[in-house]
Amino acid sequence: MSHMILQIIVMTLVTYAVRIIPLTLIRKPIKSRFIRSFLYYVPYVSLAVMTFPTMIYATNSIWSGLLAFVTGVMLTWYNASLPKTAVACCMVVLISEFILI
Repeated sequence: MSHMILQIIVMTLVTYAVRIIPLTLIRKPIKSRFIRSFLYYVPYVSLAVMTFPTMIYATNSIWSGLLAFVTGVMLTWYNASLPKTAVACCMVVLISEFILI
């Protein structure tokens, strides 16, 4: 449990730091489209990088986590809504855990 709390604290700090550091170091408006785009997506990438391993290892079997990940990517690719994707991934884990155990 303390491991999960530590992960949440680290994710919060990284997200906060990435948004605050540019505000404190750069006083002029950023005109570069590349840098603005980069700074916009960095918090999302940071959260994804920290969340992904936990998502895979949170299940009893790594295979059920990977199947849920693949299912989520496929449904997202075909523009499924977030609730549909979440329910489908949970169902994949439930079914695969039942089959694998």
